[in-house]
Amino acid sequence: MLVSSVEDSGPVMVVHARTRSLVPAACTGCGTPSGWCHSRYVRRLADASLGGRPVLIELSVRRLYCENSTCGKVTFAEQVPGLTVHYQRRTPLLQQLVEAVGVLLAGRGGARMLRVLNVTLSRCTVLSQLMRMPLPPHATPRVLGVDDFALYGDTYGTLLVDATTRLPVTLWEGRDAEQLSRWLREHPGVEVVCRDGSLTYRQGIADGAPKAVQVSDRFHLWQGLSRRVQDVAAAHRGCLPQALPPAEEAEPAPAEETAEDAAAGTRAGRHARRLFEAVHALTDTGRTYSAVSRELGLDRRTVRKYARARTWQEVMRRPPRKPSTLDPYRDYLQQRWDEGEHNAMVLHEELRNKGYLGHYQRVKMALAPLRRGLPLGQPRERPPSPREAARWIITDPDRRHLHVTHRLHRLIDHCPELRHTHDLVRRFAAMLDNRDATPLPGWLDELSRSGLAPLAGIAGALREDQRAVARGIATIHNSGVNEGRITDVKLQKRLMAGRASVPLLRHRVVLIAHLRRRYADRSTMTPPR
Repeated sequence: MLVSSVEDSGPVMVVHARTRSLVPAACTGCGTPSGWCHSRYVRRLADASLGGRPVLIELSVRRLYCENSTCGKVTFAEQVPGLTVHYQRRTPLLQQLVEAVGVLLAGRGGARMLRVLNVTLSRCTVLSQLMRMPLPPHATPRVLGVDDFALYGDTYGTLLVDATTRLPVTLWEGRDAEQLSRWLREHPGVEVVCRDGSLTYRQGIADGAPKAVQVSDRFHLWQGLSRRVQDVAAAHRGCLPQALPPAEEAEPAPAEETAEDAAAGTRAGRHARRLFEAVHALTDTGRTYSAVSRELGLDRRTVRKYARARTWQEVMRRPPRKPSTLDPYRDYLQQRWDEGEHNAMVLHEELRNKGYLGHYQRVKMALAPLRRGLPLGQPRERPPSPREAARWIITDPDRRHLHVTHRLHRLIDHCPELRHTHDLVRRFAAMLDNRDATPLPGWLDELSRSGLAPLAGIAGALREDQRAVARGIATIHNSGVNEGRITDVKLQKRLMAGRASVPLLRHRVVLIAHLRRRYADRSTMTPPR
């Protein structure tokens, strides 16, 4: 190729070039070289910007006769490798840039980024270029990860991931067994499938790949057990105040309220008690949950929650405890007040020098009781919520803070049920840590005999899937890569404001994973000396 001139025509740089006349070109139909020129015409190709300015290449190319008489093409246009492509008005360099931006940012975002790079394309063109890109070919994975994700509203999708390469394979809308079994039949060769405890996926794998080994994921096993521990803690809400440390000064109040009495006097407590009594008044007569929900105008899940509760305190939500950033400095405030410093501005400045980052207004409000002759209000510690107590129980003892350990010991010493739950959780954690599923049958029997309804319920579910659960405990296979890819799917959905169709979402999720892998491999390559 010969460059004849470069023209600076305002905002665009125009490069005039032509192909060499004596160089033969291969026929695009049969590949036979030919130098018999029929005519010439000019192709206008947009190229990547140079110095912040768009570049237009006006390339004069030949149309040649095919010298092979058996070829179906009489004439053909010559192509310049690395510069021209059939029916393409962009150079391969610019086309790769457009496709990469489309994969990373999709429609509107991609069009805006290309505008910054002096390439003017509409969002629809960016999306059409993205959808024209073929998905990279993939071999049938030996270890497959299957998991669901929220697509929009109450609609879910299914994501398949190659657990060996950690790359997504495909995704589709829905999470029924037939779709999964159909895909497995179309792609034979899957040996191991990692999944959650879903009965739907279990049936789909059994129908589509009956010889594949099913592994129940460790994370989902631990997550399911944690939720049941929280249910146990909610059922024993009355024991949670025992986790608080004993008061240093015993000041007997004439009418001291218990935690339940205090909750009953609140608006939320009265609402919970009223619904609890209304639901039990109907369900105790044998009415179904659906009938009760229609009569009371409640959701069926709400009726089921209240009907399964033994007391109204189990279903009452409490606001989380919010400690103040001023709590560590209250003793200093009391000391300075006793020394005669009553200016809030001065005290706030002293606290800032000690590391306090809060606002002046908080210091001023903390001094208000002292101005009225009352003692400085001490931070009131609330009992732990069921969720917090469950987190204490499931957290590894080596990772607990010292004050959490003391509170947990006080709690389980007072409540035998929570102590038994804590012991069962620690035994299951030991199985996961040691990758030893031998104690699993005995552990499930103890769950069933524990007398705690949430634990007995999960024992039945695990026993139905015991072989997959045992493999999940003892083998190295897990769905960790699935959870990471689902996080990436949610990120792509948010970037497209949740309006992406399933084919577009599939294209972006698969292509962006391969794009990242390709550039990551390039960055790790050793540069030549």
